[in-house]
Amino acid sequence: MTRTPFRTRTRPRTRPRAGARRALLCAALLAVTIQTTGAATVSADEPGGRAGHGGRDCVRTEGPRDDRARTILAVTRKAKKDLRLKSVQLRVTVDGHEVVTDALGESMTGVPAEPDMHFRAGSVAFAHIGTALLRLVEERRVRLDDTVERWLPDLPKADRITLRMLATNTTGLHDYVSDPAFLAELETHPFRAWTPKELVAYPLRHSFWYEPGASWSYSHANYVLLVAALEKITGVRIDKLVREKVTGPLRLRYTQNNFTPDIPRPALHAFTSDRGFYEESTFWNPSWTTAPGAVITTHICDLARSAQAIGSGELLSPRSYRTLLDPGTVGLGGATAKCPASICLKQTEAKHFGFGVIVINGWVLQNPSFSGYAAIQAYLPSERLAIAVSATKTATTPDGNMAQEVAELIAAELAPGTPLDDLS
Repeated sequence: MTRTPFRTRTRPRTRPRAGARRALLCAALLAVTIQTTGAATVSADEPGGRAGHGGRDCVRTEGPRDDRARTILAVTRKAKKDLRLKSVQLRVTVDGHEVVTDALGESMTGVPAEPDMHFRAGSVAFAHIGTALLRLVEERRVRLDDTVERWLPDLPKADRITLRMLATNTTGLHDYVSDPAFLAELETHPFRAWTPKELVAYPLRHSFWYEPGASWSYSHANYVLLVAALEKITGVRIDKLVREKVTGPLRLRYTQNNFTPDIPRPALHAFTSDRGFYEESTFWNPSWTTAPGAVITTHICDLARSAQAIGSGELLSPRSYRTLLDPGTVGLGGATAKCPASICLKQTEAKHFGFGVIVINGWVLQNPSFSGYAAIQAYLPSERLAIAVSATKTATTPDGNMAQEVAELIAAELAPGTPLDDLS
């Protein structure tokens, strides 16, 4: 459900493609965080939105728009048309200050998309979990290079797998999201509720791609296992832990874990052709995307705030922030006799997986895409620029993460010397 840091450019489809690829869209996709209760409305000066609009704190930009805002909206409108998207939500900030917030298109037929509509945020949770782990390290409650046999005694090679390896996808475990048997079950039963044990069973049917720590390969199983370890280390359920360490301090009140397929209202509806025909997928069960307690929804204003805070290391010490950006992954990966280059992707300074985030040309991002939902949170530290985009599909939308496609076009206008693009 997550996308890897490298991809090929998608092209428009002429007809729907059947669904074995659906789960693979998720590339650095997945989920976590808070359980939102009736929190007070955010004030106009607080990060994440503006109050005073009938109780809504994430609304379209009001008043005259500057040249940057007009350019962003023009680019987004054209991208929505060219990519044949059903809806696009976007928010761009510089140094935490709003440049533009808007929503284009429809949630459902006759129902306009609005900025405050909630959507599934998948792997954005990984960025939150990674930051929570780094904060635990700063508190000296755990060390990144602690092996996990104390907390995950049944995991093969647990005495050689560390917390760092789980968080950075360097364990060598296969990814259940690319397992044909898992994909067949998921496609046939999109409403099935999955348990962590059921998910991890798929990669454990295979031998490891490589010895733990020796290379890099993406696996959703790593974060399922990391969540289990963190809950045992702290004695705190993961949604509460992430709320305490990350989403609470950042006041991400509308970023919350969901233990059911429900989405808080107002919900942005999703549609997909993953199974060979165009259908609504809003309430497909997302339990397969990561561990219970880490399956999140959010809205576009929270997503932009998350991009800024995670990407700048706001909650971390300078040392931890350096780890976030490169925890030792640069230089890993590359084809071997056991692991093809399409799995063991080469990690370079320009394009690599960090600590629950992806780093592309200096941008710090996460880019969930699954079950008809696509989103991206991206932050460029050198410009203090945050871009958040969510997108949904029509029957003729190309394959791939179209939110990232839109964000790349916006980035090209605002930071032309630093492309938000993972193509060489």
